[in-house]
Amino acid sequence: QVTLRAGVELDAQRVNQYTLTLWAACPGEEEVEERLFVQVTAGQVLRCDAPFASKGRRWGAGGAGWKGSWVPASTGVPWPCCAAGGDVVQVSADVGPRTPLYLVLPQPFGGLTVATILLLPVSLQFRLRNQNTPLTLTHRGLVLAPARGFNPSKDTQTFRLEIEVMDRHGHNCSGAVTVEVLPSRRPSVTFLEPQREVTVPEGTRPLEVVTQVHASGDNVRYAILAPVAPTLFTIDEVTGEIRSTRQLEVAHARLLVRAYNALYPSDHDTVTLNITVQRTGQQAPSCVPAISVSQVPETVSPGSTLVTLRCTNPAGAEDCLRYALEGPPASLSHFHMEGPRLQVNTTLDYDSEAVAAAGFQFTATVVVTAGGQAPQSTRVPVLVTVTPVNEFPPTCPSGADFTVLETAAFGSVVGRVAGTDRDYPPDSLEYSLEGGTGPTQPFSIDTRTGEIRVVGPLDSQRHKSYRLTVRLTDTRNDLDPANRLSRLCDTVVRLQAVLNQAPVCTPEVQELRITAGLGGRQLVTRLACQGSPSGATLAYAIAGGNEDGRFRLEGNTLFYLPDELAGPRTFVLLVEVWGSPNAPRSSTVVALVVHVTPRTTPVPPSTTTQHTTLQKEPLVITRTEVMWNPPAWFVVVLTVSSALLLAILCCTARNLLCR
Repeated sequence: QVTLRAGVELDAQRVNQYTLTLWAACPGEEEVEERLFVQVTAGQVLRCDAPFASKGRRWGAGGAGWKGSWVPASTGVPWPCCAAGGDVVQVSADVGPRTPLYLVLPQPFGGLTVATILLLPVSLQFRLRNQNTPLTLTHRGLVLAPARGFNPSKDTQTFRLEIEVMDRHGHNCSGAVTVEVLPSRRPSVTFLEPQREVTVPEGTRPLEVVTQVHASGDNVRYAILAPVAPTLFTIDEVTGEIRSTRQLEVAHARLLVRAYNALYPSDHDTVTLNITVQRTGQQAPSCVPAISVSQVPETVSPGSTLVTLRCTNPAGAEDCLRYALEGPPASLSHFHMEGPRLQVNTTLDYDSEAVAAAGFQFTATVVVTAGGQAPQSTRVPVLVTVTPVNEFPPTCPSGADFTVLETAAFGSVVGRVAGTDRDYPPDSLEYSLEGGTGPTQPFSIDTRTGEIRVVGPLDSQRHKSYRLTVRLTDTRNDLDPANRLSRLCDTVVRLQAVLNQAPVCTPEVQELRITAGLGGRQLVTRLACQGSPSGATLAYAIAGGNEDGRFRLEGNTLFYLPDELAGPRTFVLLVEVWGSPNAPRSSTVVALVVHVTPRTTPVPPSTTTQHTTLQKEPLVITRTEVMWNPPAWFVVVLTVSSALLLAILCCTARNLLCR
């Protein structure tokens, strides 16, 4: 019988075959020698080696580490698995519920890929041998903290887990993990006193603060445990303020309040409150007016009194009344109490952004308190509305001078007078022209935008410029709509002259004779025209007589395009010449009489072109000009006004002469 020596491990990757030489002999017989071949094949078996603490890593204060693993027996390389001595993990008592503390997983070794490592634990089963522990072991070998966390004890707590690991072939090994729970280093939630006596006066109004509890610790929250459905009081879970839910009458209540850590609810403490609602013979002061609503102009000076409260104390001691102002910071900065008088603290500028942000209204509450063992108070709501005052006149813009072409069309925008006003709302202005609109002032202004437009004919020969007087009037800047301020602003509109002289051509009528040739175009004539003194380039175009397209005009040069003619032919061409394209079109028409003779037609020998000036025929040129045509009623009103003005002047002159 051949057995394996104790303590020896086989490794098929290193030695996969052993050759044994055996000798056997019987008494009196010869010795026999034989060989035995032992082949080692790769196999898989769980092995338990050194304690978990010998390899791997440890998770402290809520972390997890892995220790145990399994290995094929043929490798001969021991992987740490479940040792009898076990591993030790130290964690803090304030770890969260179900926090991972320890993990039994294989550790990678040569030749295994990451995917193989991740798949190995799937074939393993983990089981707790001892059930008397609050810790949990998952099916993947993960040790978790208790579902409700550890008990925050001041002593070290120890929990031991005996773990058995089994693979799918039935091989198993076992080991132990010891979890040491150290005392928490964070402060625990604690009330300074377990019981308190609280006394409040009867008549306490709803949602008034009765008392406040405070507990030391981290992330402290508060809740009322008893009574389960409190009817008289409620508690703010963050601040611990206890408020009344209705007006209190004489009664006695017992509240059990719990303070706990919001992250670790198991860390908590309780306090008992004995609340006594005490009867008082003192009544709250009465004030007139009970509600103060006032309206003040923005120019009210600091120190002015807005309202004086007339308060009486039922106890008869008027000197014991105290006055205090409560409200938003904006109200407290603008007003203050001087005894029973509400006074202005700073200027109330209606035009400032701070007052506009408050909606031009301030709210506050005057608290009148009567002294005594159980002070009683009365609250007087205050509403102050600030009204606007028109303090500043409009301001004229700088550089309100404009230039416009004298050929500007009716309704053209000349420019915009942009006035300003410091009163709120800003720039709420109306615009008007002093003297109105007429022949001497052919402009109008938009009352809302201040745009100046052309409404009459312009002539730079008669007026080089116009001096307009614009009145700026503010609107909606005062509580009284009639309180309006205005300012006169001077504006100059300069006219830009546009040269619009018709070109002059010499001669205006020409008679030309040419002989049609072969091939390219033939020069007929060059027009001699002179435009405006500014030297603007002239434009030329054939206006008539070229219906069959035998002539072409390039600049001031006229060409004939040869074509087959059956016989001599006469063409009468009208050429239009004009100047600047920006101004209204003013042109000159030149008449050209061209006699064209084919080359094959016998003609008297001639080598020169004959120029003959024909008698001019009347040419009708239509010129459109922009004119102002007022309605009939305007002409009648203007005539009557002129007659009345003339009569007044005559009467005035007569009176002067008589004196």
